Amino acid sequence: MKKNKTSKKQYSKYIKWFWLLILGGITSVIFIFLLASWGAFGPLPTFEELENPEKNLASEVISIDGQTLGKYAYENRTPVKYKDLPQNLINALVATEDERFFEHSGIDFKSSFRAVVKLGRDGGGSTITQQLAKLLFHGEGSKNLVKRILQKVKEYVIAIQLERQYTKQEIITMYLNKYDFLNRAVGIRSASRIYFGKEPKDLDIEESAMLVGMLKNSSYFNPLRREEKVRKRRNVVLKQMTRSKFITEKVKDSLQKTDLGLDIHREGHSDGLATYFREYLRDFMKKWIKKNPKPDGSYYNLHRDGLKIYVTLDARMQKYAEEAMQEHMENLQRIFFKEQKYNKTAPFYDLDRTEIANTMKQAMKRSNRWRRMKKQGKSTKEIRASFKKKVKMKVFSWKGEIDTLMTPYDSIKYYKHFLRAGLLSIEPQSGHVKAWVGGINYKHFQFDAVKQQKRQVGSTFKPFVYASAINQLNLSPCAKFPNTKYTIPKEKYGMPEDWTPKNSSDKYGGELTLKQALAGSVNVITAKLIDMVHPKTVVSLAKSAGIKSRIPAVPAIALGTVDLSLFEMVGAYSTFANKGLQVEPMMVVKIEDKNGTVLEQFIPTSKEVLSEESAYVVINLLEGVTQAGSGIRLRTKNAKYPDNVATGYPYEFTNPIAGKTGTTQNQSDGWFMGIVPNLATGVWVGGEDRATHFSGIAKGQGASMALPIWALYYKKLYADTTLQVSKEDFERPENLSIEVDCDKMSDEEGENPEIIEEEPDF
Repeated sequence: MKKNKTSKKQYSKYIKWFWLLILGGITSVIFIFLLASWGAFGPLPTFEELENPEKNLASEVISIDGQTLGKYAYENRTPVKYKDLPQNLINALVATEDERFFEHSGIDFKSSFRAVVKLGRDGGGSTITQQLAKLLFHGEGSKNLVKRILQKVKEYVIAIQLERQYTKQEIITMYLNKYDFLNRAVGIRSASRIYFGKEPKDLDIEESAMLVGMLKNSSYFNPLRREEKVRKRRNVVLKQMTRSKFITEKVKDSLQKTDLGLDIHREGHSDGLATYFREYLRDFMKKWIKKNPKPDGSYYNLHRDGLKIYVTLDARMQKYAEEAMQEHMENLQRIFFKEQKYNKTAPFYDLDRTEIANTMKQAMKRSNRWRRMKKQGKSTKEIRASFKKKVKMKVFSWKGEIDTLMTPYDSIKYYKHFLRAGLLSIEPQSGHVKAWVGGINYKHFQFDAVKQQKRQVGSTFKPFVYASAINQLNLSPCAKFPNTKYTIPKEKYGMPEDWTPKNSSDKYGGELTLKQALAGSVNVITAKLIDMVHPKTVVSLAKSAGIKSRIPAVPAIALGTVDLSLFEMVGAYSTFANKGLQVEPMMVVKIEDKNGTVLEQFIPTSKEVLSEESAYVVINLLEGVTQAGSGIRLRTKNAKYPDNVATGYPYEFTNPIAGKTGTTQNQSDGWFMGIVPNLATGVWVGGEDRATHFSGIAKGQGASMALPIWALYYKKLYADTTLQVSKEDFERPENLSIEVDCDKMSDEEGENPEIIEEEPDF
């Protein structure tokens, strides 16, 4: 009996201790959670932080046709809404990461208990909400066990707070928008665009499965480095989707056999479309931000405030422009390299050894290497010596980057062999810039040939002389002038000596109409015209048309001695196509904040420069250049040499085109300005240094270097019927009082000049 009593007492004691341990454990857990919620283990996110957890949103550049051209970001992240996520992506996420996501309140105790029992061998049991809490508020866990446990407790508390604050759909959206998928793909939209070249809503099941598979560890499951491991991980996700009955076994088996189907579209600043334009826009936005503070007086941050910048560029036109440039410049460069094999001072002409040494010295001083070593306190001698030591580097080629061992000095000389180019397209009626190609490759050649660069414009300036004469003197394109040498005395304009320009062909005699003179780029008649109207009149008209650079009021500007930018030239030429009305070129339509509130809307400004009649007559003159002048190759098929850059390509345009070629001294610059009724485009081609050029006029003139890019570009534009680039005639003014039909003249009244290859104008 006594033994039974003793047993009962011991049993009661065990029961008591059991419940004390259970209740104590529960109380301790509750107490720990309370301490965590009170901030005893470190501060928790505030209500405001829970309300606004999204930070570091990329500002997005959006084209007129709704395409993302690029982003400015610390993190390349542009959030999407839940409605833009495909159901197969949500299914893959829930099946793989949190099967009971729609049932729990932030913590899945069943999964957590299983993780503790198995010591985390099958995962940590974290819910999607917990993973979001970790991403938003404390990042990767500590390796210290005690600290990691405390972090886990905080994670639980934050997860519960998030569940109270947001819907399940909002939590999924925030999680996918926040996760770093690597390779500058922060968030599901960037990941979708970078790995598959599409928007998230267009993801297929297997593509969604791959991205969800990366959530386990994107650094390890990196598609660009471990494609086979990523494929196996994707197949695990597909298996999970089958287990959760989101897809059938048959679908799973079929999809598991496929490869990843990657379609990589990198989104670094040197990647994608319109890289040079985006760099210009960055500077534009910095200035705009300074002038447009937030309501609270603080300034927008271009890299984290998620601004949406809607621009005038058309992504389709931009793509065609870049393709056209690449196609022609790759071929042109091949021909240039071939020529340089026989040039002892390659890539320079016209320079002696001392001048070449000075040119290279200046190039070294402008390099990042020189600036960096100078900042480090290195002596000039040490810096120069470093340019002679071979180092590993990647260099540009038209076939792709080349890994090589080269001295920095030789790399500078190598890059100086490359011809550069620029293209700009403007819609004359709206002033909208439609395409902007500032160079051949932004990563390796960052100087912008559209806006930053100014070069001599050659014959492309002549239309401003003709326009001034037509506007002031009411001249007809059919008006005749003697093709004889013409001298302007030095006293007339305060020149150091008399000015007697020569025709590039050195041919004279007879009379030519203005249309013939511009088509043949006849210098002596251009000189006569500028003397008739005065250089100041020409400068005034050019300025009114939008040219902002200094233009000296001297007769020599008639032949294009002035340095101007491609941006200025195309903007000014647009005035001719827009019936004499100058519309200030514009690149930005509107700017919105991350919530879609319009911060500023931009409208074009315009002014009248020429009468509609005068503008039409100038267009008529410029049409003559492509009908019987240096631009005739736009319409000519050369059967003997169809692919020779010196003789033209088989373009065979039949629609009205107003244009003008330009070539400067020693073929240093090649220009072509081409206009159709609703699109004006200018192209420039040349070396970084004026001494880098073709040795002869056949390959070095504007009609050979620049015109082919224009032609290839417009071929692509016309092939895309969604763009509606005009093939129509330029609109003729009603009651045109100036005679423009020179075909009415008899043979006795004037003969067409011989068509010759264009040569430098001075």
